[in-house]
Amino acid sequence: MGAVAYDLQPQDEKHIEIVIHVDESLGEHERKDLVDALEGTAGIQTAEFCPLRYHLMLVQYERDRLSSQDVLARVVSENIHAELIGPM
Repeated sequence: MGAVAYDLQPQDEKHIEIVIHVDESLGEHERKDLVDALEGTAGIQTAEFCPLRYHLMLVQYERDRLSSQDVLARVVSENIHAELIGPM
C-alpha cells in the first residue's frame, strides 16, 4: 500500500472527516479490505489509513446521511475493534 498525500483543502459543509483508532494490527490486505468496505458504504466518501500510523484511519462522510457513530459501527461490523477519536 503506497503512501497517501493528505489534501488540506477545506471541506464543504456537507462532509465531515473523523479519525478512528483501530485496536488490531492489520496487515496490508486487511487494511485494504476495510478501506474497500467503508468506501463501498453509501454516505462514506473516502477512507484511508494514515501513512506509517496504520492504527489511525481518516474517514470522510456525508453528515446528512451518516453520523460518526454510524461510521464507527460500520468499522466494528467488519469484526474490527475500534474507537472514535473525533473530527479533524
